[in-house]
Amino acid sequence: MKEKMNKIGDYIYELPKQKGMNVSGRVFASEIIFKNVEEQCIIQLANIAKLPGIVGHSLAMMDVHVGYGAPVGGVAAFDSKRGIVSPGVIGFDINCGIRLLISNIDKKELLKKRKELLKEIYQNVPSGVGAKSEFRLNNKEINSVLEKGVEWAIEKGYGTLKDKELCEDEGMIEGADANKVSAKARGRGMNQLGSLGAGNHFLELQEVETIYDKKAAGAMGIERVGQISVMIHSGSRGLGHQVASDYMQKMEKEYGWKHLPDRQLAYAPINSPLGKDYLSAMACAANFGFTNRHLIMHQVRESFKKFYPKSELKLVYDLAHNIAKFEKHKIDGKMQEVCVHRKGATRSFGPGRGEIPLKYRKTGCPIFIPGSMGTYSYVLVGTKKAEQLTFGSTAHGAGRLMSRSEASRRITPEALGKELSDKDIILESGSLKGAVDEAPEAYKDVNEVVRVSDSLGIGKLVARLKPLGVVKG
Repeated sequence: MKEKMNKIGDYIYELPKQKGMNVSGRVFASEIIFKNVEEQCIIQLANIAKLPGIVGHSLAMMDVHVGYGAPVGGVAAFDSKRGIVSPGVIGFDINCGIRLLISNIDKKELLKKRKELLKEIYQNVPSGVGAKSEFRLNNKEINSVLEKGVEWAIEKGYGTLKDKELCEDEGMIEGADANKVSAKARGRGMNQLGSLGAGNHFLELQEVETIYDKKAAGAMGIERVGQISVMIHSGSRGLGHQVASDYMQKMEKEYGWKHLPDRQLAYAPINSPLGKDYLSAMACAANFGFTNRHLIMHQVRESFKKFYPKSELKLVYDLAHNIAKFEKHKIDGKMQEVCVHRKGATRSFGPGRGEIPLKYRKTGCPIFIPGSMGTYSYVLVGTKKAEQLTFGSTAHGAGRLMSRSEASRRITPEALGKELSDKDIILESGSLKGAVDEAPEAYKDVNEVVRVSDSLGIGKLVARLKPLGVVKG
């Protein structure tokens, strides 16, 4: 399938419509990245293009790699009346996302207590598979979290209304109904609020190393080289996974799957009762994800206060991956409401879009593309070009180059430990062995991913962040 793709412009490869495809497929990549895109990714891209009601093109961002049913780094928009909604095209970790904090502390000051601070954060923010937090919820409270999102946390005294304003959807997607979430899913989330989880989730202390766009950086509170930032990457934990699993099974039962190119692409019509129920449950899981990162932020702020009493950590923005949103985009010259599925992709809205906070209306939506422990992370800003090319989307990270099992075979804990030590990065984790599958070598070159985003104009460079310490499960 990959050999059928044509390069139609700088960083754009197109798969013409094949048998069964309703639209063509596109991959945004440099030659270096495209060379490493797996054949299975292209097959998955073609499979998504076969789903009913898809409009425009089936898209893959620069960080694309094989996922369940649909590629991670995939974007697809479906007609809001005739289209479908699919858990597999959205992702199982609903609202896995990134939150960036910017501090009033500089590197020199942070290094004095870096080890102690990281240990404190590691103790206060549970991480790892099945990790439980101190924020234990009863049935009434979990329902409130699912329906109200970060508003619940603010009512409890965690964070401020200003924090809420600087979250995508103000930290609460409307239409959430806790009754559409199974008891099993709620049970899995009951004791996990305020925890990182495992896999590629992390919490990272960083320094601002380079500023590319002073105006956009200034709007975000990024003022100088050496300024300390904190990046939080987590999602809806077991609750979101269970919601996706529950509804995938319901869709298979209701509509079957033998007609599908891939069983993992089970779907329901958007306006069907089951489609509406899933969107409501997805909104609940997304609200849990926003609140999860919000409480992690609270614990980070408290940890900083212990060692730096005068510290201030202001929220720059919180944005979601693995989510579906109803948005208006111009398609074939006409504005149309579509349901945009982003799986391992992030919004990249340019100046003026009403969905982004008033604070960023002149500069565009903040975007964060993290590296992997030993590599740079980047701050970018959304663009009008992205709205034209990618339904207002860009990459959400570097994207895997090796599977976790392959990384565990090829990379030793000793090699990872030496690499981080040589770069003066402190890792707080359950074990080095457990962190190996998230080693930098297991991922694409984030610098190249970001270069393509910037060159293509679907996410413009603002600043580069260098890791100083990492907390992982």
